[in-house]
Amino acid sequence: MEIANKLELLKNEIGKIVIGRQHEVEMMAISLLNDGHILMESVPGTGKTLLAKTFASAISGKFTRIQFTPDVLPSDVTGIQFFNPKLQEFELKPGPIVTNILLADEINRATPRTQSSLLEAMEEHQVTIDGHTIPLKSPFLVIATQNPVESQQGTFQLPVAQMDRFFMKLPLEYPNADQEKEMIRKHRFGSAVSSVAPVLTEEDITILKHELKTVKLSETVQEYLLSITRETRNHPMIELGISPRGTLALVKAAQGRAFIRGRNYVVPKDVKEMAPFVMGHRIYLSAEASLTKTPEKVVEELLESIPLPVEAEV
Repeated sequence: MEIANKLELLKNEIGKIVIGRQHEVEMMAISLLNDGHILMESVPGTGKTLLAKTFASAISGKFTRIQFTPDVLPSDVTGIQFFNPKLQEFELKPGPIVTNILLADEINRATPRTQSSLLEAMEEHQVTIDGHTIPLKSPFLVIATQNPVESQQGTFQLPVAQMDRFFMKLPLEYPNADQEKEMIRKHRFGSAVSSVAPVLTEEDITILKHELKTVKLSETVQEYLLSITRETRNHPMIELGISPRGTLALVKAAQGRAFIRGRNYVVPKDVKEMAPFVMGHRIYLSAEASLTKTPEKVVEELLESIPLPVEAEV
């Protein structure tokens, strides 16, 4: 079955429960196939938890959720070794991070120490508990959420190193009127995520990941992509530009967009379309610029200032 058919099946199955999130499902699929993690940002009540849980069901994955608060400890995330008095020995109890889809809800409410407990798992797909290392099964995807309205009160800003490990930042907008009407029709008596049928198996995902790596990147596209990332490092409004990890993330995201559209090559438009999701959370504006602009707005203006090469017409 072609990737377009698989993606359509995934969208349709998730669409039975989650209304109007086809674009977000597409972005999540791109992240999944690239072993990337997602930072979702939206106000409460827009369906972040439902989307993550439904996505896990549709890919035959195990789902766990951590509600972050300032009193959550690193061991609450990774797990502990505890003494079993019956056996008179220590036993290893893995935490909720040992899963396929981890929803790190309101991650910016956790202390920096607890936030950093996710770093090893996100980067190396393993977790260490008191010297014992547990490999994480594939697929493994962290979906972290934060509420932009409460960005100052009772929250801790995610450090640069943590932000750079999120493959993309995905804003969830309000549904339109028709979508909200459909939501009322479907969910006024509750929703049943259990009714979602798995449409992708672990084997399917492994095969798709392998096929994704064959997507070609021409010299023209590479130069266009590098002109964007280099510009972030020289832009007068940007204090900290895109890291080399961010450059590679943009390459993979562009490959992912091409792949799910049935192409084995990247065009410049793939790069331009994915850049806001990959770059917005990775740049830091100067103090003066941050008074009048958002990182997303600066990225948008930067992309418009760099013309698409001729290959865009392919």
